Amino acid sequence: MRFLALIPFCTVPALAVDFVREVRPIFEKHCYECHGAEKQKNDYRLDIKAVALKHVTPRKSAESQLFRFVSGLEKDTPMPPKSKLSSAEIETLKRWIDEGANWPDGVDVAKLEDKTDWWAFKPLSKPQGGAVDDFIRAKLQEKGLTPAPRANSRTLIRRLYFDLTGLPPTPSDLSDWSDLSDERYEKLVDHLLASPRYGERWARHWLDAVHYGETHGYDKDKPRMNAWPYRDYVIRALNNDKPYARFIEEQIAGDALYPGTVDGITALGFIAAGPWDYIGHAEVPETKLDGKIARHLDRDDMVQNAIGTVCSLTVQCAQCHYHKFDPISQEDYYSLHAVFAGIDRTEVDYYPDDASMQKFAALQKQKKQITDTITALEEPLKKKAGEAYTYLSKRIDGAAEKSANPNAKPDFGYHSAISPTQDAVKWVQVDLGKSVQVERIVLKPCYDDFGKIGGGFGFPVRFKIEVSDDPTFQTGVTLVWRKHDATFMNDFANPGLKPFESGTAGDDGVTGRFVRVTAVKLAPRRNDYIFALAEMEVYDSKTGPNLAAGRPVTSLDSIEAAPRWRKANLTDGIAPESRSEEDKLKLIRERDALMLAQADEATKTKLREARKKRDALPQLPAPQKVYAGAVHYGSGAFKGTHGIPRTIQVLKRGDVKQPAQEVSPGAVSTLGRLFDLPFQVSGDHEAARRAALAKWITDKNNALTWRSIVNRVWQHHFGRGLVETANDFGRMGAKPSHPELLDWLAVTFRDDMGGSLKKLHKLIVMSETYRRTSFPTRSGNEFENSFYAHQTRRKLDAEAIRDSILAVSGKLDLTIGGPSFQDFIIDKPQHSPHYEYHLHDPEDPKSHRRSIYRFIVRSQQQPFMTVLDCADPSMRVDKRNESLSPLQALAMMNNGLTVTMAKHFAAHAGSVRRAFQLALAREPTEEEITALEAYAKREGLENACRVILNLNEFSFVD
Repeated sequence: MRFLALIPFCTVPALAVDFVREVRPIFEKHCYECHGAEKQKNDYRLDIKAVALKHVTPRKSAESQLFRFVSGLEKDTPMPPKSKLSSAEIETLKRWIDEGANWPDGVDVAKLEDKTDWWAFKPLSKPQGGAVDDFIRAKLQEKGLTPAPRANSRTLIRRLYFDLTGLPPTPSDLSDWSDLSDERYEKLVDHLLASPRYGERWARHWLDAVHYGETHGYDKDKPRMNAWPYRDYVIRALNNDKPYARFIEEQIAGDALYPGTVDGITALGFIAAGPWDYIGHAEVPETKLDGKIARHLDRDDMVQNAIGTVCSLTVQCAQCHYHKFDPISQEDYYSLHAVFAGIDRTEVDYYPDDASMQKFAALQKQKKQITDTITALEEPLKKKAGEAYTYLSKRIDGAAEKSANPNAKPDFGYHSAISPTQDAVKWVQVDLGKSVQVERIVLKPCYDDFGKIGGGFGFPVRFKIEVSDDPTFQTGVTLVWRKHDATFMNDFANPGLKPFESGTAGDDGVTGRFVRVTAVKLAPRRNDYIFALAEMEVYDSKTGPNLAAGRPVTSLDSIEAAPRWRKANLTDGIAPESRSEEDKLKLIRERDALMLAQADEATKTKLREARKKRDALPQLPAPQKVYAGAVHYGSGAFKGTHGIPRTIQVLKRGDVKQPAQEVSPGAVSTLGRLFDLPFQVSGDHEAARRAALAKWITDKNNALTWRSIVNRVWQHHFGRGLVETANDFGRMGAKPSHPELLDWLAVTFRDDMGGSLKKLHKLIVMSETYRRTSFPTRSGNEFENSFYAHQTRRKLDAEAIRDSILAVSGKLDLTIGGPSFQDFIIDKPQHSPHYEYHLHDPEDPKSHRRSIYRFIVRSQQQPFMTVLDCADPSMRVDKRNESLSPLQALAMMNNGLTVTMAKHFAAHAGSVRRAFQLALAREPTEEEITALEAYAKREGLENACRVILNLNEFSFVD
């Protein structure tokens, strides 16, 4: 026993945790459902070592995210969300990690897919082949298909006219080009590519892809009156055959890469082409949640437009997690956000020629230098002046002091009866004597010391202004829409003595004899509520006389206490004389003197000289404006960035309430490595970020850019792309039907043609493939014509049909560029404008221009164009729908435009035969002419023309 007592006790080391037997079963039981082969939430999976260990810190379980989630240490996001791990399972994982997280090689139950193993992510190389037809012929032989013969001259002429210009050939065009030898065919192609109609036609395709529109969309679909310069830029660039790389660079960073040019500014409309949340920007500050969401979505749209349109990548799918199919990380997506973090959608000044732009740019640069000099001299002096300077600044920013009575005469204005409640409705109106056009209305506030209110006494908190010919305002009422949201949908702050001005657009056509102001939320007084105004002024133009002067006034009720308060005071021309501007100038001089008192003589001299230089700078005429993506210098809710880019962070699950690590500007990093694409930001200005992205996209090595554009062009010539998913070249998109041809076109376009789109068009339309008939051969039984054994008979798009109707009617106005025509009337825009197309007169000559110049509304699209499959301007449309429906036939027969133009068509043609020739570019058969002339004799030539416009042959091209 004594011997046994001397034997020491020994501890046996615990066996190390076995991954396969102990750890993997835990993952299989609790985790694979969301993080396995079928699903990878947050782009994380636990069935593959390389991915799973990203969130494991060996020998440090407490620092390992995986352990913190499953053990409950992360209170906000406990994992798994449905079934919790047992304490034994948690202890097993803890031991496994603390022992080094040993995961043997070769035991993974799944294989990590290589997202870069896809045709679109391979570098470009030029395959062997000398022409388009070589590649098409080889594929037809492989598939056992026989190519169709060449189409006849009439078919080719009509096909080329519609493809390259979007307009039908006239009978004289057919006659001029009827002898269509190969040499003459080439001359016709050159002739059409040189036409200004070419740019108008192909601009429409580009504007579809970038979802261009001329209203904001969202809830308040307000008009963008200065969006059109971007549309004109696209037309001009295409007509001038601008190299494709520069075309893209100008649209993303033209202000940085091509300063001092018209195109460098107007092209930036590309960034702002899509929808914009007016409420989320103009009415909600960036500090609020809804404001953050609005600005996040705004940048998302900019990113999609740049990368989706030009590179055909769905980067937006990486907003909440790593892209499930393509090599795009969340960090990549938010790095692209950072590229656009310094800009908003705003109006930018420009001049219509490069010489003026260069003067403007030089002047702005000079002005900035002088301003920077003045600021550098003044800032130290302001600090030395201290609180006294700050106090004066606050007084300058405020209104006139209330202690000074600005009433020059005792006639204060109109005053309603007093109400015990604020929501009582009160109104006052002026009789102008006759119905007039109303363009501008000015309401001048009262001043009264009662209740220590002073300026703005009785000015309503919420109100609306209306115009009507009916004194009871029961019928024919038109709302004066400018600032309506600020005064009726929201509380309007006391304006002090600042006059309130509202009005209409000059072309709204708002007319009426009576102008009424209705207060729906009264101004507080002392324990009660009132409505008071000093003066109402009404104008029919910017410079005309006050039409309300001395006119009769009526109201729901009023206090008649002459001379201070009475209805007649509202139009007597007497209003408080605010001395705020005079006082402001006086305070500014006082503040300036205080600041200069802190300076020595040398500094004073420098300041005087700098200010003198600033004041001596020449003044240029008023610039034009374009709605574009640029730095916004605003105030209030929509302040913009003033050139200082916002901080961009990765958002967990795409939620603005869960910002994570900050990111720098960048692009898709994996593609940068695959294609050797540098992303280099040169300089601190926000535009340097966009310039870096523009150069990244247009780099010769960026295979996506060059494949994307040649595919889009091919698609519009054949009705289908070599890649059917023109907006998605990723792994969820289609594979190319002719990969060698796609790459051959891309390299040829990039290198041999220098990015000339006109040369690319010519290469394609000169091919035998393009010139084939649209009737399949007997062996051509491949229904979708994926291998181009024959041409595809295509339905004309909505714009080509509308333009053709105008053209054959002799009414088409070919004026190039300028503001868009409106084929609607804006009516009663209470919360957002109402675009009433049925009120438009089809005889209005302003609307007889080409459809590319139509004002495009997002929320209420043109019914006739929509029926004909016009693109939705709220979406990036890579390919139009081509539907056939009875509704289209009804529209072509009975729409106001076709009915009106049929009358002009009949007058222009003069006979059934001539009408047939104009519309269909051929002679009618004996059977056709007999039937149509009999119909015209019975129903009239005008109705026969409606029938001709409704023939399938008019709306299709072979």
